[in-house]
Amino acid sequence: MVAKISSGSSIYSALVYNHDKLKKDIATVLMVSKMIEPIDGKYSIGLCTRSFEPYLSANKRTENPVIHISLNPDPKDKLNDEQFSQMAEQYMEKLGYGNQPYIVYKHEDIDRHHLHIVSVKIDETGKMIRDNFQHRLSMRICRELEQYFGLTPANEKEKKGVYSLKPVEFEKGNLKQQIANVVRPLSGKWNFQSFNEYKALLSIYNVDATEVRGEKHGKPFHGIVYAALDNKGEVFGNPIKSSKFGKSTSHEALLSQIDKSKEQIKNRKLKDRPREVISKVFRKSENRKDFEDQLLKQGISVLFRENDSGRIYGATFIDHKQKFVFNGSRLGKEFSANVFNERFGVENTTDKQINSQDQGHSGFPDKRVSGIENLAGLFGMEALGEDYQEEAFIRRMRRKKRKKRKS
Repeated sequence: MVAKISSGSSIYSALVYNHDKLKKDIATVLMVSKMIEPIDGKYSIGLCTRSFEPYLSANKRTENPVIHISLNPDPKDKLNDEQFSQMAEQYMEKLGYGNQPYIVYKHEDIDRHHLHIVSVKIDETGKMIRDNFQHRLSMRICRELEQYFGLTPANEKEKKGVYSLKPVEFEKGNLKQQIANVVRPLSGKWNFQSFNEYKALLSIYNVDATEVRGEKHGKPFHGIVYAALDNKGEVFGNPIKSSKFGKSTSHEALLSQIDKSKEQIKNRKLKDRPREVISKVFRKSENRKDFEDQLLKQGISVLFRENDSGRIYGATFIDHKQKFVFNGSRLGKEFSANVFNERFGVENTTDKQINSQDQGHSGFPDKRVSGIENLAGLFGMEALGEDYQEEAFIRRMRRKKRKKRKS
């Protein structure tokens, strides 16, 4: 079993994420602890918020008092609701949250059923529950619960390999190593047919790649330099030559990978699946956000490129299952940027979507933020039924955390 723990400042955001699933009948409230009991048996966002408010009000100095946990058994493990409830209760007790108010949701939107738990880090006296070694403790608890419930043990080495790929955080330093952790696995394992498609893939992980041409010792050269991107998508720090990361990240290696990718795409007919999925979802989607969300459920992400006026001039898709990056136009004219702009461009925003923007649930999110969220977890398909929407939510919580620290 794998547990994921995220912290944030907004209890509302954590509840909305789960209640959106309730509305779609792909989640249920499995159990609660120390929460206000509803008269009608339905736990609304407002009622849940009221349960947490006394704890949050007792200590307003803590920056990120909200905790959101997901518990993910192996797909082969079949648990009933009573076992899931016992597992959640034991996990929270061992983690130090047994006396805290919390609500447990069972999600059924992907192949494996899994749990989401929302709680707060402030106890009833206003003291913060320390989380210095929380992740280490969580791993130990997971091993204990695996034995107690007879669950399939998580392969820690495999999990580490899958989840180690993460965006560069420029403020943490050690940029060379952070960039290396991104470019080395991406450059040789994914199928792309142009440098720009490779560049788009890297940008999701806050890495920029730039082609460099010139002359050295009287001979022309063509290379690549990599750099970190800050929160605005701008280059941060000094560019680093590809030679610092190994031959697999060089210009010559990428040209070779592009040639191999073209053969793979043709021989394995990699375009067939995304063409069918994107076309079907496009016809049924109500708006851009719905289009993106429905694609995520099929293991496909989209990064829209927009100008300052909000016009969509490019669309790059990521097929996670096939490790295939491609511009929409490669699938045909019906997948070109103009088609998506006509349907999802700002000038076509409906009054309903504008209202949702005013409420903070934009159908047209910030172009770079949208890309990061929708392309989250690119190697997730190698994991156990990875939930891309969950990964996107976790990233939003982390961004809010960083922004609050700066303010």
